[in-house]
Amino acid sequence: MASSLSALCTFLFLVGAVSAQLSSTFYDSSCPRALSTIQTAVRNAVSNELRMGASLLRLHFHDCFVNGCDGSILLDDTSTFTGEKTAGPNANSVRGFDVIDTIKSQVETLCPGVVSCADIVAVAARDSVVALGGSSWTVQLGRRDATTASLSAANSDLPAPTSDLSTLISAFSNKGFTAKEMVALSGSHTIGQARCTSFRNRIYNEANIDSTFAANLQKNCPSSGGDDDLSPLDSTTSTVFDNAYYTNLLSEKGLLHSDQQLFNNGSTDTQVRAYSTNSATFFTDFANAMIKMGNLSPLTGSSGQIRTNCRKVNGS
Repeated sequence: MASSLSALCTFLFLVGAVSAQLSSTFYDSSCPRALSTIQTAVRNAVSNELRMGASLLRLHFHDCFVNGCDGSILLDDTSTFTGEKTAGPNANSVRGFDVIDTIKSQVETLCPGVVSCADIVAVAARDSVVALGGSSWTVQLGRRDATTASLSAANSDLPAPTSDLSTLISAFSNKGFTAKEMVALSGSHTIGQARCTSFRNRIYNEANIDSTFAANLQKNCPSSGGDDDLSPLDSTTSTVFDNAYYTNLLSEKGLLHSDQQLFNNGSTDTQVRAYSTNSATFFTDFANAMIKMGNLSPLTGSSGQIRTNCRKVNGS
């Protein structure tokens, strides 16, 4: 019993030590211009292409849901491992790598070997939301970068656009999120676009979809071919971070099957209604859920490394 208690105390101490290493002031002394440099670069990238805001936000999500927020999604394939870029949820879909490369280069010039790629991705996601009119939040910093990636985890842990509500709730629950937090994070689909292949079955074969909405989408997404043709996830204000995503769901105008599942006579209907009528509540809940997501299994202390090039492990 004593040894078990001792082990528990050691475990709790280690958990506390790890979590304590993430701090909003992590770079205040070591690289004081890091955050402003990232912010300026993100603003420029989003100004050049509004869609990039959604892409950088999604990059953070797809990084954190696969073995934690460790920058592993940025790694190119090597002779020793296959990276996450070619996983089903990421291939021909996840983007923004060049923006992260640009930011990393700028930050390396300022403070060589100090700011991790994982932190850049986390801050860029926040700054993207702000650039498109959404709420801000305080990003906890001090993550370090992974030295490997997992194609299999990317294929298994990221929910598909064809997911039913129970699958979505389970996928987020596996990462420690409540159903309410899942609904809030899904609001990220108030910006960005999706490929025809992600929603084709919904607009041709599903019943819980507004008929005019479906017909308009079919013009740009044929029943065969045109897989890469894009349509906005939020048909109302696709480049503004607001609560229109939820309003659209009330009138069966969710683009993805997984979107409309949030409002389909199920357990999350009430939450969708609440967010559709109160953007302030959505903004607050989204920001809190993003902070929680950014804290998923970070590498800290002496774990991992600070990659000089976000696409490859140091020395490779």
